Amino acid sequence: MNENTKSNQQPAATGTTTAATTTAATGTTTAAAVRTVLVTGGTGKTGRRVAERLTALGHTARIGSRTAPVPFDWADDTTWDAALEGVSAAYLAYYPDLAFPGAVETVGAFARRAAKAGVGRLVLLSGRGEEAAQAAEAAVAEAGTGWTVVRCAWFDQNFSESFFLDPVLAGELALPTGIAVEPFVDVDDIADVAAAALTEDGHDGEVYELTGPRLLSFADVAAELSAATGREIRFTAVSLEEYRAVLATVGLPGEFADLFSMVLDGRNAHLADGVRRALGRPPRDFADYARATAASGVWNV
Repeated sequence: MNENTKSNQQPAATGTTTAATTTAATGTTTAAAVRTVLVTGGTGKTGRRVAERLTALGHTARIGSRTAPVPFDWADDTTWDAALEGVSAAYLAYYPDLAFPGAVETVGAFARRAAKAGVGRLVLLSGRGEEAAQAAEAAVAEAGTGWTVVRCAWFDQNFSESFFLDPVLAGELALPTGIAVEPFVDVDDIADVAAAALTEDGHDGEVYELTGPRLLSFADVAAELSAATGREIRFTAVSLEEYRAVLATVGLPGEFADLFSMVLDGRNAHLADGVRRALGRPPRDFADYARATAASGVWNV
């Protein structure tokens, strides 16, 4: 995929009403057409936040989930057309992960369906260091719409809203990572970038690689969480086989262990400037996330 490719297509208009849009980078308020935006994974970590930002900006966020008033299911293409009706932009957060078998084909087919429906802009949530994810990025870029890729490091919020929450509460992160380091990114930064790309001009054809400002090992993460919570949280390295067994106990696919091992083999041990390029500000630090999350009480035991 050519990251410098730009699309000349503009998002399809949904009406003449305008909304005040304030850019995160400059604080400048401008008038923008009100959009109806499909947010797939709209109840998840990133999608929920993207929807909140769209609503705050005066746009209509159509939640894409199996239980939504207009149901959407990645695995059931008969739900796609109704979910896309009247939509001018869409946020694509594929579950379980773009690296899983069949993801590239599904995302590509959906992107082409969106283009046929007149959707003007697609914003794809992608992962760093995943070849299959980059193939999905290419499929979206070739679909015939405006597009932006939001390519992300591991989420800070995995430790408070996902599969790392229970280990943090138990006081031990047992993971197959060794001394690997990762530039963990705050999901609020991801949502800010995605919302900007969905509603503002100037983001078409961009690949924003999002990271936090520091490289951290999981032992470093445990230390940050210990400092924020005021109790000891340990890191223990385990084998892939042991981690697959742990995943099975919480109902997650064993393939997550392989993905975990792949993306933490050193290929992503570098920082990127996507947050600053998209928003004109630095990314949030893991320590700030940890302090704010500890204050919320989610890690209280």
